[in-house]
Amino acid sequence: MSELTEEQRKILNALTNLAEPSGCKVIGEAADIPWRTVMARLRGLKGDGLVETPVKGKYIISAKGKEKVS
Repeated sequence: MSELTEEQRKILNALTNLAEPSGCKVIGEAADIPWRTVMARLRGLKGDGLVETPVKGKYIISAKGKEKVS
């Protein structure tokens, strides 16, 4: 897996700070990134196992994702 981009790092940090599974709009607001960009980046992050979807359309950071940003 390659290094994280600045956008990916912001998204993972935002997910770390959010208390519950969140949608793209909330993540985008927390990361200061447009929600459409968040949506596109989340697909890749999920494919890499860095985020999970416990509820359809809502995301959390995975243990692997936490390791990546720590």
